[in-house]
Amino acid sequence: MTFNADVLLAGPRGRRLCLEVAAELDPDVRNAVFQLGYELDPGRGTSVVMFGDLSKDAGSRPAASADALAALLGSMDVPDLTEDLILDALQRSVMSARYWQEPDGEDVLAAIPAIRRALQRVAERAVVMEVLRADSRMQRQWAIDWRGPDDPAPLGRDPEKTLAKWGRAIRADELTWRESRRGPEWTGDWWSIPLGLTGTVGRIPAGLNLVEDYPGWERATTIPVDGAGRTFEIRSEEDWVLLCRRFPLEVSASRRWVWLRTTGREGRWVIPDWELVAGEWDAVHLTVPGYLSCAGRALAVDERTGSVIAGWDPDRTIWLTDVVRETGEPRQYWRRSPNGDGWFPV
Repeated sequence: MTFNADVLLAGPRGRRLCLEVAAELDPDVRNAVFQLGYELDPGRGTSVVMFGDLSKDAGSRPAASADALAALLGSMDVPDLTEDLILDALQRSVMSARYWQEPDGEDVLAAIPAIRRALQRVAERAVVMEVLRADSRMQRQWAIDWRGPDDPAPLGRDPEKTLAKWGRAIRADELTWRESRRGPEWTGDWWSIPLGLTGTVGRIPAGLNLVEDYPGWERATTIPVDGAGRTFEIRSEEDWVLLCRRFPLEVSASRRWVWLRTTGREGRWVIPDWELVAGEWDAVHLTVPGYLSCAGRALAVDERTGSVIAGWDPDRTIWLTDVVRETGEPRQYWRRSPNGDGWFPV
């Protein structure tokens, strides 16, 4: 599938990236997005605090509306975009992903048809940026250990054992959910990938910022690695669906309520059985286009079955077999800046 503006706007993370870019380009758009995002947020009045409207003149400003914002977006100047602007918007889109509850207000806003149409010009500018078009695993990779130089650790090994443990755990969890018939007040696991395997990224320090459900790490060690082998590239919905059809693993009971909140879809759910995928592929790489167009939305596997890409960062490769090795080049140590907007080498 050709990566174009329509494909970018098909995914919640792609729409959010475009909304973030527009807000950065125009202060009036930023104010409207802030106000409407607050109004549309499911956590309004609880987890969301609207600091920006506590000023004296906040009440004198006209209330924003989706139609008014769409008009603003339609009339704003959209210049050529810079890589830094795109990377900042991508980071904010990634860090706002939450697949264990309802989308936040800005995601809801970006999905409104009038807003989505109005973001078309921003999307057309964004998709030509090289940083968003990388659709293959780069040969040079970095594994990230979220610790500093005083606590070194080797790369993880024995992925076969890790995958076997994951498979047993996810099947046991699915059985528990099915037998207990837990209701919507319960939330279960929301990831669609196995944890504990070696994961690598192709860009540093960008990869330090592009982390879903970021837990607030302040230090990191980046480890230069190389791995030869068969890499399955997830560039589009069709690629993910192919894995789900060939290697389906039922997760309907354990994901029912959590992915219903995220996508609004109720029904049968599957994810790839990564133990079986490892029989044919050494690694699986989620490209940036694949992430932006697919992550976080219900993907149709067949008429009755859906799947969600969740918990997988853009441009991240997951190694399913023991073929990745540290290159012997020096490791690099990083610390998060005090204001939290970037990383600097130690």
